[in-house]
Amino acid sequence: MTSKKRIYVAGHRGMVGSALVRQLTRDPEVEIVTRSHQMLDLTNQAAVEAFFQTEKIDEVYLAAAKVGGIWANHTYPAQFIYENLMIEANIIHSAYRSGVQKLLFLGSSCIYPKFAQQPIPESELLTGILEPTNEPYAIAKIAGIKLCESYNRQYQTDFRSVMPTNLYGPHDNFDAQNSHVLPGLMRRFHEAKLENRPSVTVWGTGTPKREFLHVDDMASACVHVMALDLPTYQAHTQPTLSHINVGTGEDHSIKELAHLIADAVGYCGDLEFDASKPDGTPRKLLDVSRLKGIGWTAHIRLAAGIQSTYDWFLKHEAIARK
Repeated sequence: MTSKKRIYVAGHRGMVGSALVRQLTRDPEVEIVTRSHQMLDLTNQAAVEAFFQTEKIDEVYLAAAKVGGIWANHTYPAQFIYENLMIEANIIHSAYRSGVQKLLFLGSSCIYPKFAQQPIPESELLTGILEPTNEPYAIAKIAGIKLCESYNRQYQTDFRSVMPTNLYGPHDNFDAQNSHVLPGLMRRFHEAKLENRPSVTVWGTGTPKREFLHVDDMASACVHVMALDLPTYQAHTQPTLSHINVGTGEDHSIKELAHLIADAVGYCGDLEFDASKPDGTPRKLLDVSRLKGIGWTAHIRLAAGIQSTYDWFLKHEAIARK
């Protein structure tokens, strides 16, 4: 008899981590290992080391991170760079020391320069200046990629990296100030509908374009990349690239997004755009040709994904709005 594969999902209560758990539970040969923040502080090196030595983990999905939108990144830059650096360094180093077979690090498309070539190929990494509004977070994520790359080179580990575009879906952060644009707008339109407000103000001009990927599609892509045999993965990331973009290959303006969310929520008031607020990067669309080359494409269309996310929000409003 063969024992089940023990897979640790770091950050299992978050949007990405919970989607990974939903995806992985479909495999009867997998035993999922999780720890809440109260049980394991991932910024504590000794605690993380003890966890890995005790639990005998086979594979790791590193989805734990401190995340947030423009306001949160601007307000808490030290926390964003410190916590993310500590989490990834502790997990990656302990995974190596305990003999973990595979690790998948989840980054972010904000690792690319503000004025990167569009669509953004993986080769654009470290070719220009980052977007200032989330630079500390981006630097931490770049460090995570380079940690995996360096451990692979020096210790012959099998640590992989994927760079997702903007994610949304169940268990997203709907906080009024700290959320990303899609869940933040969803909550504001929902409250405006309940309060019969005549208009809702959206930050920025509405012209920047963004790509949005449903988190269940992201989880599917992660499992697909992790399941690749090493030569196939290396063929798409070597010799100078150590990560694969994950996205839909399509983008939408913030104005388009706002109208899609308003339609899903059923808000019928006016949308006003405050040009005095920052827009962030003008456009951020990932080149996903490498991902398609290994046999994976996104399936959930944006309008349908927004509607299902709002349906989830309504069912879990008490926890979603905290």
